[in-house]
This record gives sequence, structure tokens and C-alpha cells, in this order.
Amino acid sequence: MKKEFKIGSRMIGRDAPCFCVAEMSGNHLKDFGRAVEIIHAAKEAGADAVKLQTYTADSLSVNCDNEYFQIHGGLWDGMTEYKLYEEASTPWEWQPKLKEVAESLGMECFSSPFDAAAVDFMRDCDMPAYKIASYEINDIPLIRRAAGMHRPIILATGVARAEDIERALQVCREEGNEEVMLLKCVSAYPTPYEEINLKMIPTLADTYDCLTGLSDHSMGSTVPVAAAALGMKMVEKHLTLRRADGGPDGAFSMEPEEFKEMVDHIRIVEKALGQAEYRLTEKQEKERSGSRSLFVVKEIKAGEKLTPDNVRSIRPHHGLHTMYYEEILGKTAACDIAPGTPLAWEMIR
Repeated sequence: MKKEFKIGSRMIGRDAPCFCVAEMSGNHLKDFGRAVEIIHAAKEAGADAVKLQTYTADSLSVNCDNEYFQIHGGLWDGMTEYKLYEEASTPWEWQPKLKEVAESLGMECFSSPFDAAAVDFMRDCDMPAYKIASYEINDIPLIRRAAGMHRPIILATGVARAEDIERALQVCREEGNEEVMLLKCVSAYPTPYEEINLKMIPTLADTYDCLTGLSDHSMGSTVPVAAAALGMKMVEKHLTLRRADGGPDGAFSMEPEEFKEMVDHIRIVEKALGQAEYRLTEKQEKERSGSRSLFVVKEIKAGEKLTPDNVRSIRPHHGLHTMYYEEILGKTAACDIAPGTPLAWEMIR
């Protein structure tokens, strides 16, 4: 898979900054004005993109309340899947308008499709990437259709077995799409820290030879900041205006100030990571002048011997290298040498 590609105008790659994505999901609470507010908040918080979800309740489930469709436990306990998806869905007619708002602010806007109609709708909206949700990674016709649009594909791996990932990547290759990223993800809301397994981020990258990122549903920013140090090239976090506002995803979403803190800390980590190549920076080269070298510390007359009493390894780095210390001991001075003089070969015979 390609190690560098663009999502809209943003370069995604090993040497590019982490692509920070604010997931709106159902946090709009069916209020278009609030959806626009969330996009503005994402911009102020440093997000590179806003992500939507393109589905209807009918594209994910059926309006049935038998045991197969009941939700037990967690945030949505007692709801049916159909009712949850009805509540959380983003009206399709909003999405081109929301994309325009995001782009006017200098951000990208893309979505997750959940059926063929959604893929085609995203194509018609000219969305720059397609994110396949964790529970859809085994929907081969959906992945094939999305990959066939020849835009970047982002695959969440929250419930994926190795064979699911391999099959999804193979389908993308068959469609001639090598612009694929895998997201480490846990489909639990919120995610317990001990279930996250961030060490999988470099493992996914090495095993499948592709870029990797994190779709995070844990509370706070500690996990994504740590993931930045492990090489993630995209992070996706749910964003709301205030958790107290409620909504299907509000309880595990970030508030704008928290999202900004996360982005700021990721950027600090990126600066601190630097390069893997062992070489000194220009500043460090200059600072080498403070390292040790051989100096005369007591007056030495011409013809006198150099001894541990009159020559020492001290700071700064203006005299002979300290590796010559044993070699010069016992030699004689070729001239008078004052204390505080950096030792040089022409002073020794």
C-alpha cells in the first residue's frame, strides 16, 4: 500500500503531520445550526477534517424489536438498533452543505458510507475519502464499491480478525486502490484503557505494510497522544459542544477545549519525535563546544613532563580529544604552557 497520499489537500504519510479528524456522528442532535457550530468548533480546536456518517436506519437494520435487535448494556441499553440509528443519523440533505462549511474554513470533510447508495451519494458530493466502520469491514461489496471510487480508503479494525483485514485489503488492491489506511479501534463506548492495545499500531503497519492510525473512543487525550509516539498518522475522536447536551454519542465525545489540547499535545510529540537517523542538529553541533577536552591546568615549563597533575580532561571542547590522554602523559612540553591553555600537538614532543 502507498505510504503517502492526499485526502483532499492534506498530505497523509510517514513524514506528514498526524491527520486529526473530528467525528460529528449524532452530536448534531438533529439541529443543522448545531452541526455548523460543531464544525466551527472543530476548526478552532485544530482539526484537519470533519467526518460525517452517511446512512439511514433502514440501511443498517430493520424496524424490529425482537431479541436480535435489542441493545443490552452500555450507553444505549434498552434501545433497539433501528431507533438508535434513527436518532443518530445525519440527514443526507445536510451533508453537501456541511462539506461546504468545512471547506470554507480550510478543513476537509468526508464520511462513512454504510451501503452502496451512500457510496454513490458521497461520490456525487465529491468527498475526498471513504471511511469503512469497524462493523462493516466484512461487507465486501461495500468495500469494493468504495474502493472503486479511487479515493483513499480508511478501514477501522475494531472487530476485525486478521483474515477480515487481509480480505478487505485484497479487495482494495483488486480495484486498483492502494491508498489505504488501517485504524486501530475498539468498538466499546467509552473504551476501557486496558482494552486499547496501542502496541497494535506499529504491528498493523509492519504486518500489512500500510499507514496506520487510531479511532479512539476512550475518555480524554492521553491515548491518542501516546499513539502519536507510536507512529499513528490519523486520529479520529468524536466531538460535541458539551457532553451535558446529551445525544447518542455525547457521553464519550470530546468537548472543543479537550480536542484542542489533544491536537496541541500531538503536535508537541511530533516535534519531539524528530528523525530516526543518528545525527546532531545544527544547534547540537554548536553545543559540542561545551564537551570535554584536554587542558593544561598548572603551569608547565618547556622540557617538563605532562602529568595527571598538570593536564586534565575538563570542559570546554577546545583542546585535544580526551582519547589521547594516556598517550600524552609522560611526554615533554615543547614550550612554556600557561594554565587554562587548551592542549595541542605542537606543544608536545
